Amino acid sequence: MAKFEIVMPKLGESIIEATITKWLTAVGDTIEEDDAILEIATDKVDSEIPSPVDGVLTKIFFEEGDVVPVGALIAIINMDGEESDESTKESSDLKVEEKEIEVAPSKIASEIEGAVEESDFKSSSRFYSPLVKSIAKEENISLKELEEIAGSGKAGRVTKQDIINYLENRSKSKSSITKIPPTQPVKAASEKISVGTGDRVEEMGRMRKLIADHMVMSKQVSPHVTSFIEADVTKIVNWRNKVKDAFQKREGEKITYTPIFIDVAAKALRDYPGLNVSVDGNNIIYRKNIHIGMAAALPNGNLIVPVIKNADQRNLIGMAKTVNDLATRARANKLMPDEISGGTFTITNFGSFESLTGTPIINQPQVAILGLGAIVKRPVVIETPEGDTIGIRSIMMLSLAYDHRVVDGALAGLYLKRLREYIENFDVNQSI
Repeated sequence: MAKFEIVMPKLGESIIEATITKWLTAVGDTIEEDDAILEIATDKVDSEIPSPVDGVLTKIFFEEGDVVPVGALIAIINMDGEESDESTKESSDLKVEEKEIEVAPSKIASEIEGAVEESDFKSSSRFYSPLVKSIAKEENISLKELEEIAGSGKAGRVTKQDIINYLENRSKSKSSITKIPPTQPVKAASEKISVGTGDRVEEMGRMRKLIADHMVMSKQVSPHVTSFIEADVTKIVNWRNKVKDAFQKREGEKITYTPIFIDVAAKALRDYPGLNVSVDGNNIIYRKNIHIGMAAALPNGNLIVPVIKNADQRNLIGMAKTVNDLATRARANKLMPDEISGGTFTITNFGSFESLTGTPIINQPQVAILGLGAIVKRPVVIETPEGDTIGIRSIMMLSLAYDHRVVDGALAGLYLKRLREYIENFDVNQSI
């Protein structure tokens, strides 16, 4: 009997568990590939888990409301399309004790001929059907290549036709991937704090705990240095004021400063790829793709970092629409797991709260994060062929926090200088 084991997928950096909020199928139901099986939730995202195969749901191991670790076995699908005798047992008999759950992803049952071992895909947040994995194995397609294939299935899943189309257009050169072991959360040590009369004690929520652990870990892993530079953003301010009404009327949405600064940041990363890297022991991994995360504040005060994939390949309209969509769904807690993972560089906007600048903490395993300060009007010296004059200009402070293990002050300074050049030479005649 060919069986397929459904495990709790990887849901993004630092997320180690999720809550089952609703089963969309019941034991004995016939399921088609891509059908949603259940809904899950973390403090960051709500999502559906689709079935990677056709078959009959024969077992479930957790109930609604259960908190399940990433990698734990949550259901079994009989791929022969017949319901097993065991599937008639009560769900309480099928539930597996927590101590019996392995946190490492399970392997596909050996009965599935030609399937790739699931452990090869444990670093991926995407689902791959046994057929796709089998084709990938036969054609020597690496996991990195699979991750870059645009899927036409539900939630961007790669289908058989997607991988066939990829093979037809595939270049003969193969690239390998260096795996980075997952970083374990680091608990901050602190002395006992006294509680006074009238003080209110409130336990951190799960998301705040994850953020706290991630921030402490980042400071312990990376020696942080921050460099600053001022940029004259008057051209960008004037251009946005000129086009924003027409853009909203035509597109039905706003154009903010965020997509403009993500666009120029991505261009500067192309010029200085040493900031688009990760550190793996004594190795430096130079990222081919530029995936920029944008830190966004949630209504509950927590942070989330949706990622704009291939930010250097988007035009300004596409960038604006992507930023608006991710920001809207982030506030509504509707992001998909793969939309908050895979970033290679992060931008955070202190100016949203009128802060002039800040010293952000690096989002591991990246090596740099750019802070955008508030845009303020100031009297500044303007150099002209006729001599220096005083003028009112819109000025922004940019801060770049970087990992001094692999990024020196010279590289950080050159990046900030190039970024300022792109900003101050912004084409005010471009249309959008």
